[in-house]
Amino acid sequence: MKRAALHNLGCKVNAYETEAMQQLLEEAGYEIVDFHEKADVYVINTCSVTNIADRKSRQMLHRARRQNPGALLVAAGCYVQAKGPEISKEGIADIILGNNKKQHLISMIEQFQRQKNSPKVLTDWEDINDGVAEYEPLTVTRQAGHTRAFLKIQDGCNQFCSYCIIPYARGRVRSRNADEIITEAGRLADSGCREIVLTGIHISSYGTDAAKPSGQGLLELLQAVSRIEGIARIRLGSLEPGIVTEEFAAALAGMEKICPHFHLSLQSGCDSVLKRMNRRYTSAEYAARCDILRRHFSNPAITTDVITGFPGETEEEFRQTMQFLDNIQLYGMHVFPYSKRAGTKAADMDGQVPEAVKAARGAQLRKLGEQMSERYRETFAGQVKSVLLEEPFLYEGIQYFTGYTKEYVKIAVKSEKDRTNSFATGKITGQLTRDVYLMVEF
Repeated sequence: MKRAALHNLGCKVNAYETEAMQQLLEEAGYEIVDFHEKADVYVINTCSVTNIADRKSRQMLHRARRQNPGALLVAAGCYVQAKGPEISKEGIADIILGNNKKQHLISMIEQFQRQKNSPKVLTDWEDINDGVAEYEPLTVTRQAGHTRAFLKIQDGCNQFCSYCIIPYARGRVRSRNADEIITEAGRLADSGCREIVLTGIHISSYGTDAAKPSGQGLLELLQAVSRIEGIARIRLGSLEPGIVTEEFAAALAGMEKICPHFHLSLQSGCDSVLKRMNRRYTSAEYAARCDILRRHFSNPAITTDVITGFPGETEEEFRQTMQFLDNIQLYGMHVFPYSKRAGTKAADMDGQVPEAVKAARGAQLRKLGEQMSERYRETFAGQVKSVLLEEPFLYEGIQYFTGYTKEYVKIAVKSEKDRTNSFATGKITGQLTRDVYLMVEF
């Protein structure tokens, strides 16, 4: 049997698309093996959100080539979309699949194999911003982890933040047909999945493109997914703050399956930096959206992203971001040093911040994030919660199963039995480890 190995870099959307490509290979008769094993075909789904992501993408392509020089090497994804013609000329992969072209994986492999006596790089790539691209019909019938599954609902972004390459690598907003989403969610439920995470490049824009899918927006889609039997929880991917209105939050709070875990992108707590970033809100408006969520949900988990060292960021602007975050007290944050991306407006801005300064500021932000996270998790001590258990955890000779509350707080329950993909309800008694809290089951 032919053997194929896949490696994913980047976001949850990439992870979903990698899973879809794996299922295409399985349907074509391939045995899927670990990426570190010898395979006949290697597929690397690349990322280009930062320079580090670019470098890692290239490293994985070279690693696959070293593992089996005679294997067929496929490069797909955002790094390929951003640098496709260059990668093709370099010849570091045999097949180049741009974004919106992953559906052609099997036909491109077959085409390459037919020309094996005179091999040349095959490219399925086009300017995704030239004209109107359709939503790519990739689908997943099951996912490796049966507890939680990602479900892609849209692609592309229209925001054009001054630092971001993704609108150029992913194209404009394209919403997936609502009926297809519901069908896939039903299949995942039938396969035993209890929790769905709706993901996309900019899910707040779902249904806002010209050809609205069944006339639905994100809220209507959530209401439809919540009616699917077998799905116990619905978790949302990253949201733009502007989507959080009183009406939106009230509607979410009225759906029992919605997890009170919201990732609202911030990027900076300083208004002058936000303006240079072309973010479409002020720090006060962001804080107001958090207040709305806290009015409609009891102690919701709110997380965010922050960029440090954006061009022109002064010590005073950074101090304002630190103070804003300390005041607002979120569950946690991902901290990224600004990465200069050719083709974006920020790349040509004056006042590029030295890497050492970015690193120092990032360290301060991460320390603050750890403190906020610990404070938030401490509020759950003594509370009664339901936990969806996922995997075994052996600690100091005692067998536990760990899982997450709806707020995504990690909890351990003593159990000698396999509790994978089952719910446990009990009282949270305190910390077991730094990141895991202990629950005594009822």
